[in-house]
Amino acid sequence: MDQKQLFKQMLEVNKSAFDNNFKALSLFQNISEKNMRCFLNNAGWIPEENRKMFNEWLNAFRKSHENLKTYADENYKKAMEYFAGLQSQKEPE
Repeated sequence: MDQKQLFKQMLEVNKSAFDNNFKALSLFQNISEKNMRCFLNNAGWIPEENRKMFNEWLNAFRKSHENLKTYADENYKKAMEYFAGLQSQKEPE
C-alpha cells in the first residue's frame, strides 16, 4: 500500500475518533453547564458578583470549547488537502 494513502487513512481515522470524543465531551459540558446554572439560580446565598463570575467562567469555557472544534476542523481540512495534493502528484517512474 502507498504510504501517502496509508497516512491519509490514518488521518481520517484520527478525525473520526476526535469527532466522536468531542461529541461526548460536548454532551458532558452541556449537562455540567445546565447543572451549574440551575445551582446558581437556586442558591440564594451566593452573592451576585460571584454569580456573574461563574457565568463569565461558563461563557469563556463555552467559547474555548467552540474554538477548539473550529481549529481542529480547520487543521484536519488542511492536512487532508495536503495529502490530496500529494496523491495527485505523479510518482517518478
